[in-house]
Amino acid sequence: MMPAGGRTITELVGNTPLLRIRLFEEQYPEVEVYAKAEWFNPGGSVKDRAALAMVEDGEQRGLLTKDRIIVDSTSGNTGIAYALVGAAKGYRVRLVMPSNVSEERKQLVQAYGAEVVFSDGMEGSDGAIRLVRELIAADPECYFYPDQYNNPANALAHYNGTGPEILRQTMGRVTHFVAGLGTTGSFVGTARRLKEHDSSIRTIAVEPDDPFHGLEGLKHLPSSIVPGLWRPELADEVWGAPTEPAYDLARRLARSEGILVGHSCGAVLWAIEKLAATIERGVVVTIFPDSGDRYLSTGLYRRA
Repeated sequence: MMPAGGRTITELVGNTPLLRIRLFEEQYPEVEVYAKAEWFNPGGSVKDRAALAMVEDGEQRGLLTKDRIIVDSTSGNTGIAYALVGAAKGYRVRLVMPSNVSEERKQLVQAYGAEVVFSDGMEGSDGAIRLVRELIAADPECYFYPDQYNNPANALAHYNGTGPEILRQTMGRVTHFVAGLGTTGSFVGTARRLKEHDSSIRTIAVEPDDPFHGLEGLKHLPSSIVPGLWRPELADEVWGAPTEPAYDLARRLARSEGILVGHSCGAVLWAIEKLAATIERGVVVTIFPDSGDRYLSTGLYRRA
């Protein structure tokens, strides 16, 4: 029975739906494709899982108290999630974001009351990481720094949540897992849990194919500060996705199935199409980190 006061917003994090994706079904009828619809989280993205886990871990370890400000670097979604969790729990939040992230993301973090410090957009997420470290060095007692790229609680949120959900929702039938690399937490935590269940499950990590890409939320690891969370041994393969074909697939999905997704979802769709061409049959699961509605200003869905 639901308590008289109802549920808190943070209790709605996780247990997202698994959607059947039919984009490649005609060409590859024996390959079933499913995606975790992570925009059903209250903050609108997969990062709600990690942000809540990192904040609650900080609380439990006594590192986060009401007199400290939550601070981290973010390209957008984790920042939105921190801002939501901070507002729900009564913490101040200060975020360092590249200046060229989408306008929707900037407005969302500010809507939840977070303070935003902008880093050089040309330096991407690495520039934001360097700037947040400078802020903390100048006043270390002021902040709680979850450090999303290196905090084990990030990956554990997926080991304990996303992975078991996929196994339950597919009734253990999953044969392939495909996901993009940003902090790498969602890939690492989910892949580890799936591999423990069945070591034959093939895991494919997806990154941009070029350092100067247009896939918001993803990192080109060879040219970036590599997250401490990254465990390359959990990836059977790492594939580089091209930007324009990823955009095209995101648009196709919206127009053919009514599923509006972001840039990184297009990248994993590119990888799934490539995978489907090499396997006769299988049950492929991916993570769609967010919806396309927070990328409208980038032109992703603008008609030519």
